Amino acid sequence: MSTRTSGMPAGAREYMLGASLREAPVLARLRAATAPRAEAEMQIGPEQGQFMALLVHLTGARRCIELGTYTGYSALAVALALPPDGRLVACDVSDEFTRVGRPFWREAGVESKIDLRLAPALQTLDELLAAPGGRGGYDFAFVDADKGNYIAYYEKLLELVRPGGLIAVDNTLGLSGHTSPN
Repeated sequence: MSTRTSGMPAGAREYMLGASLREAPVLARLRAATAPRAEAEMQIGPEQGQFMALLVHLTGARRCIELGTYTGYSALAVALALPPDGRLVACDVSDEFTRVGRPFWREAGVESKIDLRLAPALQTLDELLAAPGGRGGYDFAFVDADKGNYIAYYEKLLELVRPGGLIAVDNTLGLSGHTSPN
């Protein structure tokens, strides 16, 4: 089973995963269900899911936003870390991809915590900004959607995430089209 971890020596990665990874069985099954897909490299790795869950716990997050759900591994990792009254707005444009993860959300008992919005993320963010309790009403956001809109997402999330909240952005070091002046 592959993950998106790259650049880490195999021995170091195996040690890290063996020594520290605590992946819930339902997460492992969703990862296995996603692995055969042609675009499976879009899924975050289990160590990243565990790190995101830790961030949710450490920040005491109750209301979260995810941009780019794919098959739902990251949404499941965050939802499992939320308190009973916690909620995650999961944004994606693909019913086909998100359909893979929804049975795993149900199996894990967190389906009611995940508000899946199938629409362009900028549209959903505008709706959240216009809703009562939207501005400054979120504790944690994870961005892993179309890279060309990262700046626009970030600007809107700055309005949605409370002061002291956390915005985690995936793939920031490997964005194509951005080159160093040297």
